Amino acid sequence: MDLTAANTAIVVDSTADFPQAPERYPNWRIVPLYVRFGQESFRDYVELGPADFYTRLRSSAVVPTTSQPTPGDFHAAYQELGEYERVYSLHIAGTLSGTVESARAAAADFGDRIRVVDTETASAAVAMLGLAIQRRLERGTTDEEVEELVGRHRRESQLIFTLDTLDYLARGGRIGRAAAWAGGLMRVKPILTIRDGEVIPIKRVRGNQRAFQEFIAAFESGSSDGPGLRVAIADADAPDRTEALRELVGRTRPQADLELVATLGPVIGTHAGPGTVGLFWFADE
Repeated sequence: MDLTAANTAIVVDSTADFPQAPERYPNWRIVPLYVRFGQESFRDYVELGPADFYTRLRSSAVVPTTSQPTPGDFHAAYQELGEYERVYSLHIAGTLSGTVESARAAAADFGDRIRVVDTETASAAVAMLGLAIQRRLERGTTDEEVEELVGRHRRESQLIFTLDTLDYLARGGRIGRAAAWAGGLMRVKPILTIRDGEVIPIKRVRGNQRAFQEFIAAFESGSSDGPGLRVAIADADAPDRTEALRELVGRTRPQADLELVATLGPVIGTHAGPGTVGLFWFADE
């Protein structure tokens, strides 16, 4: 079938860190995950925003935990989109969260109208895939073209991020192959990526300046300047690092489209921890 923004909707979960999506695009919806402090449970971004979350995280003696949306949460979102003939539901890697399985369970009640996608990535990279689909919907596309795009995004989209500590990832069990680095030396910053849904260690460096140099090297070697280069930046309560990356992108890839600058929400922030910053890019003419 011919897909357009009038007949096709996009659903993301809140770990895409794109809370303003429904305001910008009437055909988008967001299904929130949950973050819990002790007995208190909050919907990601809806009942607890990033600013309040990071303030609470730094002061609370209670370690927060997270949980995926229920199939009922997704079912309600899909029902709300009943006017759309097709729905693409894009989610954080299934190796990092059970969110995509909840979406699949709900989608089973809607036949083939709902296409659930395990993006095999996280945060702004998920939003960037949604934006790439949206561009095609606005000029007209097909399921086949979208499927090709999803496959290429899995293969070619890139991200690099650094954390102030691996403790938060280790505590949440999302640490992947970086486990060998947990409990390392103070002031040593891990440089990481996500491949095939797994957190992969790249390098350990000492200090923020060395970490920034690694970002420059990865971005320059992994991208080419042009208007088709799409870029996003996300940070966990570290706006100064975002500004440094914004300057980096403008200086090294002046033609690139910086399409999203985000603050990591409570759920991603629970696992990444304050001070995290990530750079995401994808070539999409």
